[in-house]
Amino acid sequence: MLIVPAIDIKDGQCVRLYQGEMDKETVYFASPVEAAKHWVEQGAEWLHVVDLNGAVEGRPVHKQAVAAICMGFGVSVQLGGGLRSLEAVEEALALGIARVILGTAAYENRDFLKQACSKFPGKIVVGIDARAGQVAVKGWKEDTSMDAVELAVRCEADGASTIIYTDIGRDGTREGVNVQDTLRVARAVKIPIFASGGVAALDDIRRLKEVEREGVAGVIVGRALYAGSFTLREALEAGASHRQEH
Repeated sequence: MLIVPAIDIKDGQCVRLYQGEMDKETVYFASPVEAAKHWVEQGAEWLHVVDLNGAVEGRPVHKQAVAAICMGFGVSVQLGGGLRSLEAVEEALALGIARVILGTAAYENRDFLKQACSKFPGKIVVGIDARAGQVAVKGWKEDTSMDAVELAVRCEADGASTIIYTDIGRDGTREGVNVQDTLRVARAVKIPIFASGGVAALDDIRRLKEVEREGVAGVIVGRALYAGSFTLREALEAGASHRQEH
């Protein structure tokens, strides 16, 4: 199982938000490149990078920092935030990104998702953010009537290679990962699912590891790592046995 540290970039710094609120941030590294170096030195194989300013503005903002991370450490990077056009996706991949994450755009513009998946096969990840099982979009500020499973099935049909499922209510809270809802999505599709939101302890990773065979391929970890609840090396060990690469 892949353990992927999250690097959220806001105003040029590496931060963590509380439940996605842009004004509820904690700065952990002055530079996202420093954060990347830290996690790679601890054994990270993948990094989950989100351009928070880009998500708000609808266009990537921190291209220079992202490029520096891709070029500097020989690690695979997935990037989300403000990727709303084929041109933006292409530019991100040109920076050295392994795959891009589409969120609101994948929900609102099905044709765009299909085109992106067709033009960049295997490179498109869809981030499904849900509150009580229902999809939320636009930085989690707008709730929809669509069930997360329904969107997951649709995105798989449209060509998405992977889905990241985030439980909004638990993101940044360290209250424990929502294994039940993550598994509900994983069982509905054949593509890999990554869990996100609420990881509090190594037991969360172990619980996800137990359902890896049902399609939960990895977990994205943020605040728990930054706050020192456990080390990345400990997390990697917890998810290591019979690990599958994706």
